[in-house]
Amino acid sequence: MPSSGYDAACLPDLLPLYYRRLFPFAQYHRWLNYGGVQKNYFQNREFSFTLKDDIYVRYQSFSTQTELEKEMLKMNPYKIDVGAIYSHRPNQHNTVKSGTFQALEKELVFDIDMTDYDDVRSCCSAAEICSKCWTLMTIAVHILDRALRDDFGFQHLLWVYSGRRGVHCWVCDEAARKLSVAARSAVAEYLSLVKGGDETVKKVVLTDPLHPFIRESLAVVERYFPQYALHEQEILSRKESVDKVLALVPEDVRKELQQDFKNEMKPESRWKLVQDQASRKQATAKKGQHFEKEIMLQYCYPRLDVNVSKGVNHLLKSPFSVHPKTGRISVPMDLEELDTFDPLAVPTISLICEELDRPRAAGGGEESEDVKEKENEKDAAERRKIRVTSSVSLRENLQSFRLQFPPEINKTKREKRENPGGLKRRRIGQNAQDNVSRTQTDYKRTSLAKYVKYFDQFLDGLALSWKGELLKKSDLEKDF
Repeated sequence: MPSSGYDAACLPDLLPLYYRRLFPFAQYHRWLNYGGVQKNYFQNREFSFTLKDDIYVRYQSFSTQTELEKEMLKMNPYKIDVGAIYSHRPNQHNTVKSGTFQALEKELVFDIDMTDYDDVRSCCSAAEICSKCWTLMTIAVHILDRALRDDFGFQHLLWVYSGRRGVHCWVCDEAARKLSVAARSAVAEYLSLVKGGDETVKKVVLTDPLHPFIRESLAVVERYFPQYALHEQEILSRKESVDKVLALVPEDVRKELQQDFKNEMKPESRWKLVQDQASRKQATAKKGQHFEKEIMLQYCYPRLDVNVSKGVNHLLKSPFSVHPKTGRISVPMDLEELDTFDPLAVPTISLICEELDRPRAAGGGEESEDVKEKENEKDAAERRKIRVTSSVSLRENLQSFRLQFPPEINKTKREKRENPGGLKRRRIGQNAQDNVSRTQTDYKRTSLAKYVKYFDQFLDGLALSWKGELLKKSDLEKDF
């Protein structure tokens, strides 16, 4: 496991290298800038940094990607949180009139933490995780992703491993970002089935008719329940665990099952007895009896922190932030590989910094130089593509399109004649930006590369939603 080589005492030495050479600033800015469709969207975003010794710095904001890079290289935050888009620049919140500084928009977010399942997992507790209980996170992502896409129509969902014991979801659709507190609360409540604190024994109560969303969720749980709950968590094997399950069924059924279990020790057979009892109850009872389904949901259904989802101004840990305890990077997840995702195999900051020091594969002579030159050309092309997509200015966003038209070419020639110094300064500034961005391709030499690739793929899909808005805005401004 990569984390076995991580030493938290080395974090202050590793963070400067990580932010200088590995953090994917270009993609990060491309995400939070949302194509520059809305003016000041990135500039009015709140960032929060947790520094060494738990120094907490809120209401940070930045005008450009370069400004963000410089500040992060200067402060080397132990943790990065992302907040809302405000009515004013967050770093100027003390200068605006009281009551006018308001959180306007933010992604709809969900936080699933493994510690919320401690009453139904026996393999680990608190911040500990293993491959057995991680199945709960797999189930949670499958259920919530389907519901958010099919039931609510959202398309751009970024799933991120927290770096320690949970997962986060960022719903990035424009409609999601503009949701009110009431609407966010409604979505979160719709998705919440497990309710009640430590004192509540029965946390899931189903009534007839079962909502289609519950049926869809049960279909996911049923795929994992036999292996996860019956075998890996042994919920019907050990006496203590069996008693907890039987506490969730009606009293008359409980007595029968206690007697039946004395003659049947296999967990699969015991679960079949539970299901048979539920079927008999459903056939005779006046109101629905779904206690076998309630058991499955109580043990496996996602447990959401509703407060995280409903608050517009709530901060959430940023993708690519480092977890100080484990050293693991908070990385995007590929849903096509969800069932094989191993949180314990996610690279640590110490591992990827070490990978930077490893020599490149020997190619020898001119061939190696040619390959390197081609890689540099490819990197430059990718950077140009990112800059065009993520620029705040609509003019820069459509630059590649407009260069096809003679009036724009003539304009550039006219600028060169009328103000050669200004054009030169602009080119110098662009070269400086190239130099900053060039260092950020070093992640390709490390095990972080595939996670940045997932992020790129997500951003490419998200960018398609920007194009219509950009063209609509261009038509309204008659800016061709």
